[in-house]
This record gives sequence, structure tokens and C-alpha cells, in this order.
Amino acid sequence: MSAVPETSIVSASRVAQLREAREIILHEGQALLALARRLDTRFCDAVEMLASCRGNTLVTGIGKAGLIGRKIAATLSSTGTRAHFVHPTEALHGDLGCIGPDDVWLMLSNSGETEEICRLLPLIADQRLAVIAITASDASTLGAAADVTIQLGRMVEAGLHGLAPTTSTAAMLAVGDALALVISQVRNFTPQQFAVFHPGGSLGRRLASVKDIMRAGDQVRIASESATIREVFVTLARPGRRTGAVMLVDADGRLSGLFTDSDLARLLEHHRDQQFDRPISEVMTNKPLTISPDAILEEVLQLLGARHVSELPVVDAAGCPVGLIDITDLIGLG
Repeated sequence: MSAVPETSIVSASRVAQLREAREIILHEGQALLALARRLDTRFCDAVEMLASCRGNTLVTGIGKAGLIGRKIAATLSSTGTRAHFVHPTEALHGDLGCIGPDDVWLMLSNSGETEEICRLLPLIADQRLAVIAITASDASTLGAAADVTIQLGRMVEAGLHGLAPTTSTAAMLAVGDALALVISQVRNFTPQQFAVFHPGGSLGRRLASVKDIMRAGDQVRIASESATIREVFVTLARPGRRTGAVMLVDADGRLSGLFTDSDLARLLEHHRDQQFDRPISEVMTNKPLTISPDAILEEVLQLLGARHVSELPVVDAAGCPVGLIDITDLIGLG
């Protein structure tokens, strides 16, 4: 398998390619910035319509707009809004049968004159279903027929000839993302709800609950804060996967401190052997950082990274320890 040769000289053709690529990305980025400034309260009308929809959001478009529509439908679905992509041609050949009386259409067409979309409009009107359009102008057939029209404005496609849908589809995608995420905020969609829809892959693991991965039972060490260090380490030996920390509790069973193997090593390094027969509470970390068993692992990653700790006790609503997260359990997630 050959490697790309290293060289300090970039050919003129590659310089030209990089220049063109940067200009294309800048062109699309500037178009999105201009669109963000033009966005008006009709966007809010669309949010209200979709957030209050008792049925499904039916996203449709054809060609490149259809591909963007599929992604928008997927983003809506994963952020708490029931959505399906409906191919306009298939809709004209029987798929209209899956439409419900409480559904809302989200229709994508830059020109607003796409034949298949326009043929759907009178059929949707007969069903008295609401239509949200993402299109260049409200003067188009689609824009005029829609209940709410989010105008993209005139889009100049990127590239030398400006023919392939590029800037316009980037704008549609951005508006779709904005709709999905603003609606999720309106609905107070939580990370825990998001996790239900994303159980697979590294994202799913990062969104899993703490209780699903924490060490518990025989895998954790819990002792009274009044016990001596010697008593704790003699009586709390654990086989197998063992944590490097002891969680200390008060007389009511609530977490009061944490003592780690590193703390023990420091006592040995400083020749403080006499401390071994003193209460562990004298050298434990008081009121350590904790987390709830219902939190998601993403929160754990943020806490461990920000506070530079290796063990995180898991406590219930009463403050009693129920488990522990060790940083080695999270290798590959952060």
C-alpha cells in the first residue's frame, strides 16, 4: 500500500484546486450568513405549527432537495418530532394513503415550481392539511400555496458554472436543522430522551445512563468514616474488577468522603505509617464530587475532564453511594 509522498512543493494544479475549494465553501458560508440575517417571524410560525402538530411531519422534495429532505426528516425524528420522508412521485402513486388528518407537510423546492411538488398541492388542499414550504420565493407556486413559507431568497449556486444544486441545498439543510433544534427546545427535549433514539455506536454509549456502566455491588468499596485505614484495607479486599477508591459514609449511610489508592501511596511515601491506625476521615477527601445514577455518561466525561479526577462516586437522592465510575471504564468514549 503506497503512501502519499511528502514534499514541500505544491504543484500549481493543487494550488488551483485548493483555491477553488475554499471559494466554494466561503461562497456557501456567506450565503448561509445572509440567510440567517433574513430569517423572519415566519420561521417562528413554522416552529409553532410543527411543535403543536398532533400527527406526523411529512417531508418531501425531489432530486437533491429530496435527499436534503430525507436528512431533515431524520433529524426531526431523532430530536423528538415524529417525521417521515414521502417521495412526491410515490405519493402520487398510492403513498398518499399513509397520510393522517393531523399531519403537516414540509415541502422543499428551491424554484417552487417542481412539477411533482406542484401536482401534490391540490391533493393536499383537498385533505385540508397544513403546508410549510422552504423555497426561494413566496411568489412561486409552492410559496403561494403554503400556509407558511420560509424564503431562502435568490441563491447563486457555487462552482464555475453554478448549475448543480449546492448553495440552495446547503440553505435548505441549515433551515431544516434550525427547525428541528428550535422545536426540540420548545418541547424541552432532554439528552435522556435523545439517548432513547440513539442506542447504537459511540454516540449511544456516550448517552447511556450512569447506572448502566457504573461499578456496583462487590465491585465497589464502602466503609465507615470512623474506621481506621488499616481496617478498611484489610476488610474490604475485592476480587476481580476493583476500583481504586473507597467511598466513606457517615452514621446515616450518606457519602462523606473518598479515599483513593493514590492517597494511600502518598502516606507511604511520606512515612506516615502511624496514620494507618487513625480514623480514615482524617485523611479522606471531604464532600467529593458526585453524580446521579440517572445522569448520562456525557456529563461524566465533562466532569472528569473539567475537574481532573479519576473516580466519581454515584449517589442516590438521599446522598447514599450506590456505585462508582472509574475513568478506566470510559476509555474510548472521551
